[in-house]
Amino acid sequence: MSRQSISFTDPNTEWLKLKIEIQGEYKSNSELVNDLIRQKRRAEKAEIETIRAALIQGEESGIGDRTPDEIRAAVQKRLRDNGQLPPE
Repeated sequence: MSRQSISFTDPNTEWLKLKIEIQGEYKSNSELVNDLIRQKRRAEKAEIETIRAALIQGEESGIGDRTPDEIRAAVQKRLRDNGQLPPE
C-alpha cells in the first residue's frame, strides 16, 4: 500500500473529524478516504455499465425511421413534460 500526504480544507477537516471522532463511523482519515474512493470507483463503474447497456440497446434496436427534426421535437417535448425545459 502506498503512503501519501494530502491536505484538506478546514470544512473538510471538520467533516472528517465528525465522521471519525464524533460519529465513530471510521477509525482514521485513511480508512474514510479509501472508502470514499471505493464508493466513487463503484459509482463510475455502474455509470459506464449503464451507458454501455444503453448503447447496446440502441444498436440492437435497428435503424429508426424518424427524421432528425422529429427526434429533436420528441426530445424537447419529453424535457418540457419533465419540467427540464420551460414551456413554449
